[in-house]
Amino acid sequence: MKILLDTHILVWFHSRDSELSEKAWKILLDSENEIFYSSINVWETQIKYLKHKDEINFSGAELNELSRRAGLKCLLLKPEHCIELKTLAYSESAPHPHNDPFDRILICQAKSEQMLLMTHDSLIPYYNEPCILSV
Repeated sequence: MKILLDTHILVWFHSRDSELSEKAWKILLDSENEIFYSSINVWETQIKYLKHKDEINFSGAELNELSRRAGLKCLLLKPEHCIELKTLAYSESAPHPHNDPFDRILICQAKSEQMLLMTHDSLIPYYNEPCILSV
């Protein structure tokens, strides 16, 4: 399987954080899977790092370098990914709105590239996309 990591999953992976479930670790460590991070992860991390250096473990540059060294493949943002945004619909039954543009573009990247987006975000499944893998 081709797996694209949501930003928090990528950060937890590099931090060896206990937030990652056994299911997530099994998928991440399975040599049959291709694990990707996105230029969007780097962008989101850099923005958060600049705003909250005392709370964020990595700068975007550090996250990129750690991901590269770990053998993860980088998925760059393409125009097709942006155009795919028109296909997303957020469920009206969701407990509250989902206002994260980084998550939306990551969903579109996964959808466009026939990947699964691995996430722990409880709101992302409300997009009802088959490319979403909740762990």
